[in-house]
Amino acid sequence: MSEKIRELPKEQRPYEKCLRDGEQALSDAELLAVLLRSGTRTKSALGLAGELLSATQSTAFPGLPGLIHMSVQDLTALPGIGEVKAVMLKCVAELSRRMASAIARPAMTFDQPVTIARYFMERLRHEEQEHLYVLTMDNRNHLLGEYLVSLGTATSALVSPREIFLEALKQRALGVVLVHNHPSGDPSPSLCDMEITERIFEAGSIVGIELLDHIVIGDQKYYSFREQGLIKENDI
Repeated sequence: MSEKIRELPKEQRPYEKCLRDGEQALSDAELLAVLLRSGTRTKSALGLAGELLSATQSTAFPGLPGLIHMSVQDLTALPGIGEVKAVMLKCVAELSRRMASAIARPAMTFDQPVTIARYFMERLRHEEQEHLYVLTMDNRNHLLGEYLVSLGTATSALVSPREIFLEALKQRALGVVLVHNHPSGDPSPSLCDMEITERIFEAGSIVGIELLDHIVIGDQKYYSFREQGLIKENDI
């Protein structure tokens, strides 16, 4: 689209459309065009936004999710995207993740695994490596803290009971929840996931810190070991 946005009829310009109809009325390309603000000498911001989205179509994450996976270097390799626009796009992507987590956090409770899954979903579902987090809980199952204990390969997250419980002991936690993602998008637990869960459960019984759940994050799906009856109440 070589036509400049200012040359479009006023009712078709993304900025004016947002003011008139609300941001929900804008297409993905129009939203990006508002953020980009300007195009190049040969294409409008709307045309540049369309090319950005087109560049993601051949990837594993077509559309807006593809922009999350593109690095600053990937973005600046596209004609019309300089360092300033690339950094802005990456910051917007990170803001969207943090906003999703902030909205989900107040409702997060151990006894409803779906609330924990929602808290981590946007943070983890697009990651290309496995990230294993530990949530520490007090005696009322209130969240004390969260920390990353393993950044693994795309197929496994290698952890040890020592890594899991060292910080939990410092925080005087009485329970922990494991959360990790599957880059494939399928949250079904692997044999490795089963073994890790059993090992951490047994170690927790010894140190007096209960493994409350192990939640696997997929793409808009999750798997809870406790919901599936694979973690029982620990008599500690």
